Amino acid sequence: MIELSQATPAELRTMIRNNELIKPTAGMANGYAQANLAILKKEHAFDFLLFCQRNPKSCPLLDVTEIGSPIPAFAAKSGDIRTDIPKYRIYKYGELVEEVTDISNCWEDDMVGFLIGCSFTFEHALLNNDISIRHIEEGCNVPMYKTNIPCIEAGIFHGKMVASMRPIPQKDVVRAAQVTSRFPAVHGAPIHIGDPEAIGVSSIQHPDFGDPVTIREGEVPVFWACGVTPQSIAMETKPEVMITHAPGHMFITDIRDEKLGVL
Repeated sequence: MIELSQATPAELRTMIRNNELIKPTAGMANGYAQANLAILKKEHAFDFLLFCQRNPKSCPLLDVTEIGSPIPAFAAKSGDIRTDIPKYRIYKYGELVEEVTDISNCWEDDMVGFLIGCSFTFEHALLNNDISIRHIEEGCNVPMYKTNIPCIEAGIFHGKMVASMRPIPQKDVVRAAQVTSRFPAVHGAPIHIGDPEAIGVSSIQHPDFGDPVTIREGEVPVFWACGVTPQSIAMETKPEVMITHAPGHMFITDIRDEKLGVL
């Protein structure tokens, strides 16, 4: 059995393409950047590009495909955004209508794909600093929450930020913030530390996306901006169609995570 943390991005994309790997991608291909996905028709692509530019904490862009092309030429020349994500979500007019493992039959010639930086990327750096990642330890998806933090509007797109949460021992919180701040292309430093209700999260054990994780005595919930934000935005703005990754099921790029780090 291949060790997923040490597998290459190409090996993992092949497994995913062949439906041999249908699970959250946290902890896979250590040292390589992972990406969230949003696909829109050309008529909404500029507005969404502007939305990402105005909201870089939530939507830091790693790559944008040419109109009609499913190949992310900068992030992974051998990749295909129609097949290389373990699980996709299809939204129509803001409603989640289907979850699938392949969107080839949904792809249209006027579609544009956006690969957005994912916080799974900086988890390798946290582990290298002896800061454990609870959802990897517990073999589940990272918990993600809708917040009360507004995004900056662009064209039709508006709504609130989604945040991912990792419990961090009190003694390691400052170090976690320092380590992740080196990676602004994958959400960077935390947006909030401590009281969940201050950002509109009423129940830490009931995430809006992903799975709950154990928060131990002496640990603090630390929140980072999350690339699931476009899914929340889709529910608010109701474009004709938006195709995304299923939360936690990422596109694994060929970009070395250190290439995205600020020295």
